[in-house]
Amino acid sequence: MRETNNVMRGISKNRRPMGRRAFFSVFLLGIFGVCGFAPVGAQQNGPSQESPMTLEGDWSGLLRVGATSLRIVFHVTAAGTQYSATMDSPDQGARGIPVSAVRIDGRNVAFEVAAIGGKYSGTLNETGALEGTWKQSGQSLPLNLERQSAQTPQKPAAASGEPSPPFPYIVKNVEFSDEKAGIQLAGTLTYPKGKGPFPGVVLVSGSGLQNRDEEILGHKPFLVLADYLTRRGIAVLRYDDRGAGGSKGSFQSATTFDFADDAQAAVDFLARQTGIDAHHIGVIGHSEGAIVASILAARGAEDTQDAKVAFIVLLGGPGVRGDELLLMQNAALGRASGLSESQIAQANKINRELYSIAMSEGDVSTLRKKIVDTMNGVIESTPSLTAQQKEAQKAQVEAQADQLLSPWIRTFLSLDPSEYLRRVQVPVLALDGSKDLQVPAKENLAAISAALNAAGNHSATMTELEGLNHLFQHANSGLPSEYGEIEETFAPEALKQIGDWILSVGAR
Repeated sequence: MRETNNVMRGISKNRRPMGRRAFFSVFLLGIFGVCGFAPVGAQQNGPSQESPMTLEGDWSGLLRVGATSLRIVFHVTAAGTQYSATMDSPDQGARGIPVSAVRIDGRNVAFEVAAIGGKYSGTLNETGALEGTWKQSGQSLPLNLERQSAQTPQKPAAASGEPSPPFPYIVKNVEFSDEKAGIQLAGTLTYPKGKGPFPGVVLVSGSGLQNRDEEILGHKPFLVLADYLTRRGIAVLRYDDRGAGGSKGSFQSATTFDFADDAQAAVDFLARQTGIDAHHIGVIGHSEGAIVASILAARGAEDTQDAKVAFIVLLGGPGVRGDELLLMQNAALGRASGLSESQIAQANKINRELYSIAMSEGDVSTLRKKIVDTMNGVIESTPSLTAQQKEAQKAQVEAQADQLLSPWIRTFLSLDPSEYLRRVQVPVLALDGSKDLQVPAKENLAAISAALNAAGNHSATMTELEGLNHLFQHANSGLPSEYGEIEETFAPEALKQIGDWILSVGAR
């Protein structure tokens, strides 16, 4: 679930961090959502007319936060005397963050990023680089930026295992409707050559605005997964999230249950296709998508006109309620980033209080005031902060409260996957990596197993894959900052286990 570090905590995803929505403050450790930041639109501001320099282009640098390094990229375009810019934090999956002001005064440059309460100030040196500082939440960190050439790669490592045409199977771009929402969705259907009927699967992405390939940090895991499964005789439908790519609809206002409706529409569409075995269609969900898969499988036990899900595969899927997952995630990410247990405990104490308020019944404006008062109280009572730092942090509190009270966050915090898993009777494969810090394997696999046992489901397989992270890459620390640095897109052993299991289910 999209998805990360102590800096950039104010980054807002249009929906759910690497992550659907990311919600950070200086005293919060984690992210809301666990897979990818969504892009936001840019804004324009004019430069100084006396400016002797040309700022247009891409500027990148490395922000060092303790033992962790984050790549920062500013994309600057010019239209006459007006500049517009966006900012990326690729290692956090954050792209297209609007730069609210671009200012040039001689050789001095400033980028203000109001959406996350950050500001970069730099000076052009003799080599053409910007030497400067990133400021956010009362912190000030060195950040030097260099202009990227047109040939500069946008990802640190070439993704491996990603297929390219010609393909030994049929590839079709398709559209289908979520009639409940009244929107059109777009995707890609791949299926083997021949008459069939073929088993089929629908791929459901994790949190964050995702395209049909679940593209993140230069990797396309759903492209790799779809290619592998189709080569093994399984039809695969993958689609753009509502509001992404060719899909219509509003992403910002949607919740997990809306995405479940979209996924059901995909299942219904696949079941109607010639050559597809309508009685052997499953859902493979990654991260938040695994919750969606569980919801659809639970609905299958009800008397509806929808196509039934024959099996589900949960990849890095949560098994505990959203608020507990985020606390668990915060702790895992904090430890891997070198924070002490006391720092983690203190941060999660505050997180738990804020989550509790956000989940409460009542008028939103009243809840908002409680959250603002709580956060301001923590800032005021932190002796290590200067008066200036306190004011800088307080300036972000209201925006952060609004994020915490967004429909997606409030839904996610109170959403308990076990409520749906306890009604699932179809075969289930749950896979997680031992180095998954966003949905820690042991706790979540145990919760999934317990819920399925309570359902009397004896067709469930739980597997923790050694050394894999949340994206099912072989990893070192498991931190999201590694995702883009790893060449591998999807571990072969994970692909094989998914394919073997689906084919074995079909043989039953």
